[in-house]
Amino acid sequence: MTRKNRMDLIHYSKIVLAVGALAAIITACGGKNTAVTIDKEKPAETTKVEVQTMKPEEVPTALIDGKYAKVYAHFSDEFKQQLSEADFVSMAPDLLKGITSFERASVMQLNGGDQRSWISVSGKTGLTTVFDEKGAITGLLVKELTSFTETDNRLTKIKYDWPLSGEWFIVWGGTNVLVNYHYEHESQRYAYDIVQSKDGYSYKGDPLKNESYYAFGKPVLAPADGTVVSIVNDIRDNEPVGVMNEKVPAGNEVVIDHGGEYSVLAHLKKGSVKVKVGDKVTSGEEIGLLGNSGNSSEAHLHYQVSDGAELFKSRSININWKEGIAPVQGEIVTAE
Repeated sequence: MTRKNRMDLIHYSKIVLAVGALAAIITACGGKNTAVTIDKEKPAETTKVEVQTMKPEEVPTALIDGKYAKVYAHFSDEFKQQLSEADFVSMAPDLLKGITSFERASVMQLNGGDQRSWISVSGKTGLTTVFDEKGAITGLLVKELTSFTETDNRLTKIKYDWPLSGEWFIVWGGTNVLVNYHYEHESQRYAYDIVQSKDGYSYKGDPLKNESYYAFGKPVLAPADGTVVSIVNDIRDNEPVGVMNEKVPAGNEVVIDHGGEYSVLAHLKKGSVKVKVGDKVTSGEEIGLLGNSGNSSEAHLHYQVSDGAELFKSRSININWKEGIAPVQGEIVTAE
């Protein structure tokens, strides 16, 4: 499957790995990925630093001030195995060259992790850190950012209702790649990945079972009036949770034509779709249940509006939400 056809929710534990610990990739200026290779035959150079607790919000200033060894001292043991202090200290100045300050882009605290993202004042560089429950840094990413201002400002002609009822947590959403990994891909640029959480967790009980996730089985609603043009209803939900189906990226889905704008509601529960092709639906009507089908690592709703009915052959459109909301990663949306 090609990269452009990838659709999934990276579960919080997997964000940690993707951003840092196992990948050990820092994105260098110019958009190139610099993979760090550790020579296990040579001992890593280290600097003795008095380790004190570092709060996530202190990392940007520490890096700008050149306190690389202090930041490195807070890396988890697993992260240190992938990236030596010598390599980190030598690479950091080039990655942060010319940056005088960062502005916060998002805070996402979910399932025991704390992910923070910042954008430089110029808007050209992003920084993401991930802390675990013990206060160790398990991931750190510096990345050159690309913006698509023209399409960011071009909203859907229709105003859409939130496709779920109750309180919901935004895992991916917004107009930069730090807060919305979809943003790099035109076909999914303004998509949302949405879970339900309570007390900072999206599940209770056995994390390998779909029924442990608060979102699983919740009603999914039509976000506007329209005609159903496509459904998939026979893809099994992934279990154990974390095993994903890349062969059918969207899993079970419903696509609704609102008159040239198309809602795509994906990763629905197997057998739960209540509508058929040709049905007329009204805003707020239940069209299925939320599931964990397709290239999904836990129960969540992938929702976007496109300019065509075929997801990977169409362009995502920035959603003009009713109530004037513009939710981003880490925020909670409550709908009646």
